[in-house]
Amino acid sequence: MRYSEFSGKEIIDLDNGERMGMLGHSDLVIHTESGQIDSIILPGTSFLGWGKKKNDCVIPWNAIRKIGPDMIIVELRERGRAKY
Repeated sequence: MRYSEFSGKEIIDLDNGERMGMLGHSDLVIHTESGQIDSIILPGTSFLGWGKKKNDCVIPWNAIRKIGPDMIIVELRERGRAKY
C-alpha cells in the first residue's frame, strides 16, 4: 500500500471509539534498514491554536488492528501501547 492511499484516513481508537486524528496530519517513523513503518506520530494540538498544546501521541505499528477504506482502527489500551 502506498502512502498516498493512507493519507486522509481517520485514526480511531478501538477501545473508546475516539477519533484521534488524520493520517495525513501525522508523521511516520520508518526503520532505515528495512524500510518498514515502526510507528505513527500524531501531533498534539490545541483548540484553534489557542491554549496549551497536547503532547504528541506515538502509535506503534503493531497496534493497528484494521485498515479500511476511510479509517484506521488502532487498539492502544492493550499493554499501554500509546506513548504521550
